Amino acid sequence: MNARPEIAFYAPLKAPDHPVPSGDRTVAKLWVKTLERAGFDVHIQSRLRSYEGNGDKATQDAIRTNALAEAQTLIRHHLSRPEVERPKLWFSYHVYYKSPDWIGPLVADALGIPYVVAEGSRAPKRAGGPWAIGHQGAERALNRADIIFAMTPADSETLVRFRSENQRIIEFAPFLDLEEWPHAELFKRDVSPIGRFLVVAMMRHGDKLESYRQLAETMHMIAPPWQLDIVGDGPARSEIESLFASFGSMVTFHGQISDRLHLARFYQEADLLLWPAVNEAYGMVFLEAQAFGCPVIAGNHGGVGSVINDDATGTLVAKDDPRAFADAVTKLMIDNQRHERFSKECQRFIQQERSLEAAVPRLVSALHSIRKASHE
Repeated sequence: MNARPEIAFYAPLKAPDHPVPSGDRTVAKLWVKTLERAGFDVHIQSRLRSYEGNGDKATQDAIRTNALAEAQTLIRHHLSRPEVERPKLWFSYHVYYKSPDWIGPLVADALGIPYVVAEGSRAPKRAGGPWAIGHQGAERALNRADIIFAMTPADSETLVRFRSENQRIIEFAPFLDLEEWPHAELFKRDVSPIGRFLVVAMMRHGDKLESYRQLAETMHMIAPPWQLDIVGDGPARSEIESLFASFGSMVTFHGQISDRLHLARFYQEADLLLWPAVNEAYGMVFLEAQAFGCPVIAGNHGGVGSVINDDATGTLVAKDDPRAFADAVTKLMIDNQRHERFSKECQRFIQQERSLEAAVPRLVSALHSIRKASHE
């Protein structure tokens, strides 16, 4: 018999083994690894994706129907097992109105086990709109949660305001597994004489395209010489390439890079990571860049401030302000001592505060406390 307590894991937005890469898949995989490192035996319960991004009620209703059926299948399966072999806790990652968790609360109730959510967020204004069904599912799940790990201050504020009785809201800032990144270690970094800038972002329509548009406007305000490397791909690539066409060879598109050894070289060689981050929750690339001593200039949207120490590991710029963004880039590039100080602080920040090693003991403490309370 496995001595490691079993945890049931579900990521309704995107499973950790989903074939399409994204930040959500990266973080889901990271939570699985962290739970395993914390001493648990993690089993993915479902790969049903509850995400619905268009506000289509019929689709949301179909998702709910399929999810409820899958929940009943899981309940029958687990109840057929000896009690000592059943999951001791259900853990869901990223629950909100566009990706509700219809499954976890039902299974947790049937098994009489705690239910935990990481990166849950509430949006009261969605209660009566096109995402009313998804909002209902998310609220039911969040109301049921024994613990919710809030990964940004904005999420924490709303979660605390609407938390249910005896529920714990624990701030748990985004973190990184440094073992997955080769050569993320302290090294002396010299600012390039031409200014080497880096973007690592998918090329989707909507907010991503708007971020690229703002960045292109920003680059027109930064005096050459400089070189911008863009790593990413997606359905909006042709439009994005046209935004930067006038810069000629000063901008290079490298496409999607999945190999981390290859991507690590870009982080090591870049002077700054640039990204307006329009409406982003936080962004794992900010942590990745800082792990290599690469300071960040970013738009102050959503939870971006939770992954960057303003005026210490980079600069948070007012939302949607290309002029301010360009000024921040120029200011940091002409001050080598400040850049060197930022670079060293980036790596200290990641290694000591935002590494998986730093996250594990916090997670262990929180989960063991809830398991202990459930047996009292």
